[in-house]
Amino acid sequence: QVQLVESGGDSVQPGGSLRLSCTSSGITSRAVCMAWFRQVPGKEREGVAAIYTAAGGGNTHYASSIKGRFTISQDNVNSTLYLQLDSLEPEDTAMYYCAAYDGSPINAFTCRIWSWYSYWGQGTQVTVSS
Repeated sequence: QVQLVESGGDSVQPGGSLRLSCTSSGITSRAVCMAWFRQVPGKEREGVAAIYTAAGGGNTHYASSIKGRFTISQDNVNSTLYLQLDSLEPEDTAMYYCAAYDGSPINAFTCRIWSWYSYWGQGTQVTVSS
């Protein structure tokens, strides 16, 4: 059974930084798509960043809305996914979710298909406000 547990959400001022973590368990394949999503109440969940774990962290994809301010990375030894958030803006306020996809086909391209992710964590809240 796949389990994803996020942490690291907090309240910060505009321009600040945070690092979100997602610890996974139950994922048996080396080739997995991992991603971060975010959701604001009343809006659809938005894919933010994705990584193809079999590529050693070299295959990443980002939503254009984050404008290069976020960085997704992985620690395969500790089964942990990270999202570094820099230059935070009030518009980044949302619940952030970790997600995984281990189906078929799986490659760096399919990791960009946000609707294919099927495993979800419970979320961690990020609030950006002065």
